[in-house]
Amino acid sequence: MSRTFKLGVLAAAVMATAPAVQAFEAGDFIMRAGVVHVAPDDSSDVITINGAAALGADARVAVDSNSQLGIRGTYMISNSLGLGVLAATPFKHNINGAGDIEALGKIGETKHLPPTITLQYYPMSSASAFQPYAGVGVNYTTFFEEKTVLGELDLDDSVGVAFELGMDYMLSEQFGLNAAIWWADINTDAQVTLADGVTKTDKFDVEIDPMVYMVGFTYKF
Repeated sequence: MSRTFKLGVLAAAVMATAPAVQAFEAGDFIMRAGVVHVAPDDSSDVITINGAAALGADARVAVDSNSQLGIRGTYMISNSLGLGVLAATPFKHNINGAGDIEALGKIGETKHLPPTITLQYYPMSSASAFQPYAGVGVNYTTFFEEKTVLGELDLDDSVGVAFELGMDYMLSEQFGLNAAIWWADINTDAQVTLADGVTKTDKFDVEIDPMVYMVGFTYKF
């Protein structure tokens, strides 16, 4: 018996005894959990008071990155379409001076929650253990516990488009590995009431527009 024939018989035997992994089908509910990292691609308008650049001709703010526990759920509408929802523990971001006030360093902080709903497309057949997907949807971001050393900070909530790319690799019928990346259009109008309690800055636009990365585990119900 040739070595090639023996290897062929062995491979066939392994394939025959290995459990088939059935991935996603209509009616499945998929839960994904892991670490989510939010990396803002931030910019802001110049901070003005009554139209004048009182803090400097180029006084702006910047927002730093943060990581938290993320949880995402997907309901499979069909074998190739799913409705996904993103949730997470609150993200906390430092707000730093930029431009003419960069030397001030941290000037404030805020927390936010970014629930996001996306329609996801899965191009592979439900028999494939490897399941890439792409999604588009809407992000709603609400800010709270805003603080600044300059006085009182107010940030408006944001609604914008969101895009995602991800992949699952199912290790069994229920469990798998997940990695995903998405971008969200997050903009907020900010206003600072200075320490005197009377003087207010003009509202200025802060674009956060983060890239969001997640790695974790997948569980299918």
